[in-house]
Amino acid sequence: MIGGRTSSPYPILLASACALLLALPFVTTFNDFLTAGVMGLGLAGPVQVVADGEARMVVTIVSLFGIHAGVAGNGFLVVTTAAGKAVTLFISWNCIGWQSLILFGLSLATGLRGNYTPAARIQVLLLGSLGTIFVNLFRVTAVCLLAATAGYLPAILFHDYGGTLLILIWLFGFWALADRWILGTDRTAEAAA
Repeated sequence: MIGGRTSSPYPILLASACALLLALPFVTTFNDFLTAGVMGLGLAGPVQVVADGEARMVVTIVSLFGIHAGVAGNGFLVVTTAAGKAVTLFISWNCIGWQSLILFGLSLATGLRGNYTPAARIQVLLLGSLGTIFVNLFRVTAVCLLAATAGYLPAILFHDYGGTLLILIWLFGFWALADRWILGTDRTAEAAA
């Protein structure tokens, strides 16, 4: 504890962000290779069920923007572009955001150090997990919207690079809010006692 404050999640997020940005091209290539290998072995089936559900949610969300889309089964999503051309996208188990949940879990290890009440810890865990899932749903929806309006290349660039940055921005914002509104009030109550 320095100056009455417990350890902050920011150092691990900053270190993770730097490592991710340096390794991003290699991670992207490796993820593509890993995805193909795991799917070839048939090991991604149970997680693909989650991707199928996410594809259905994305179809509902993009329809709110006036874009016609449909699920063709097994994570395949068909989006109609502004020019009336159909674009087929594949939402695999590797696209649903499990990496961001791991990064959120790592940030929990440092962000929840200290004497916080179980209620505060549960609030941070639930809000952070739900927020991370929502951000991943938004990220996949943004890829589909880009594919429908701007084309395949902008969608891929956002998928590979923008999505990672989006998750990092979410985590920094979440911890700033959690530190101020959930954990900070917990420290204030502890100091008053």
